[in-house]
Amino acid sequence: MRLRHGPLLAALCLGAAFPLLWYAVWQGGRENDLDVYQSQFLELRQRLMYAEEENKKRSHELSHALDEIKRVVAKIMNLTTNHTDDTKWKVLNLTRRLPVHVTNMYYYLPHLQEYKDAIFPNVIFGQQRTGVSLVMGIPTVKREKEHYLIRTLQSLLYELSEEQKNDCVIIVFVAEVNAEYVNSVAESIKTSFPREIQSGVLEVISPPASYYPDLSNLKKTLGDSEDRVRWRSKQNLDYSFLMLYAYPKGTLYLQLEDDIIAKSGYIQSIKTFAAKQSQEWMILEFSQLGFIGKLFKSEDLPFIAEFFLMFYKDKPVDWLIDHLLWVKVCNPMKDAVNCEKEKAKLRIRAKPSLFQHVGFYSSLAGKIQNLKDKDFGKNVLHKAHNNPPAKVDTSLTTYQQYTLEKVYEGKDCFWAMSPVAGDYISFIFLNPLKVEKYFFRSGNMEHPDDKLFNTTVEVLPADEMLRKELVDKGSKFNYPATKGGYLKIGAFENGIAEGSINQSIGKIQAIRLSVNSDSHVWAILSEVFIKTNDN
Repeated sequence: MRLRHGPLLAALCLGAAFPLLWYAVWQGGRENDLDVYQSQFLELRQRLMYAEEENKKRSHELSHALDEIKRVVAKIMNLTTNHTDDTKWKVLNLTRRLPVHVTNMYYYLPHLQEYKDAIFPNVIFGQQRTGVSLVMGIPTVKREKEHYLIRTLQSLLYELSEEQKNDCVIIVFVAEVNAEYVNSVAESIKTSFPREIQSGVLEVISPPASYYPDLSNLKKTLGDSEDRVRWRSKQNLDYSFLMLYAYPKGTLYLQLEDDIIAKSGYIQSIKTFAAKQSQEWMILEFSQLGFIGKLFKSEDLPFIAEFFLMFYKDKPVDWLIDHLLWVKVCNPMKDAVNCEKEKAKLRIRAKPSLFQHVGFYSSLAGKIQNLKDKDFGKNVLHKAHNNPPAKVDTSLTTYQQYTLEKVYEGKDCFWAMSPVAGDYISFIFLNPLKVEKYFFRSGNMEHPDDKLFNTTVEVLPADEMLRKELVDKGSKFNYPATKGGYLKIGAFENGIAEGSINQSIGKIQAIRLSVNSDSHVWAILSEVFIKTNDN
């Protein structure tokens, strides 16, 4: 009987063992799959970390190369001081191209193997400025309808001190290959901001036509149309190119768009917020919209640009930034809540927002984009000061409630219809004062063109004997004198009049702003500051 039951027992044991063996094999396969995924994730992470380290090493090399280029340019300029402007420009054309590097760039854009020079930008205007604290990048493209670039630059440059201008550079990247259009944009910027172009705070660059690959046959993804896929893919290429050019120029890089306005004091706010961060960060956000107001450390730019180039055809730039953060800090073995928590350590949001989107017509043809940042709040369009008691008067036609009294008292701006020759704005002190300095600002963030042009600053000495002497014999202070005894001590330049007053003039009875020619625009006075010994 035992012999007869032996085979049956063996069969039962084998039958019972088979499901266990099958489960073990299945579970092992599942674990193997997880191991493979984890291995691939770690491999990708290691490759990105390696690329990041390699790009940091090249920072010093590029800085040295830029210093050498600047030395050569200076030497060439010294050798060509007696040449014509055309000759100088031709010489400069040989040195306008700066080295741009990114690991594996030729791998992601293989067509560049045939166009080695396509990674070098055309520097249309620029003084090769480096070593600044803040670099701002603005890509701009041709729009079908309204253009916002000049207004954006006016907003960014408005109220910047000379110290701030000397410690920053704004790069306008005209991301088009039509030379006629690129030159027209460059000339428009130069006409509107000649001083900023000359000083180097503003640079204008464009890409070589051969930089862009064929974008006509891209695979449609995310349910987007062919036009939208092409538009967003080119955007990714534009951001990469701009970042790589900006990389060796400064410590921090701020990504902006060509249709924004900035809040007053934005540079100081950015520096203050960045300085108080106690933990490692990758992105500081000064706007909640898209890719506006995103601050990066310049040393991270090659690494970020390379990630964009890896996936430029697949997703829009704001999504790619999110994926990059995921790769850096998210653990695939943990849930999405943990991932968001980890990403938030690298991407830190500042409030209130410092930049507001003002564009209505998108750079994508046919797209309306009336986006507003609700955290931006209302921009302050005037600056208040504690001015000495005075009676104010003007011949200008005041617009609505924007009176001269309000700007003098720091409550609002003064807004008037177009001035004509002979118009004036005067501040008559209740008691004669020793005035040390004066500062007047015309125009504001929302209406930067409403400035005072060809307008002089004049002071009326309180000493009547001195006034009579000025009328009879002329000025002894090296200032031109008017028939009424006023001394012309200054003038508005680019919307601003500021200066010190010669203390030998004595006490001042009044300060007057005199308009010397007709203006085709309205006038705003957004800041008045009269500095005395008491304030």
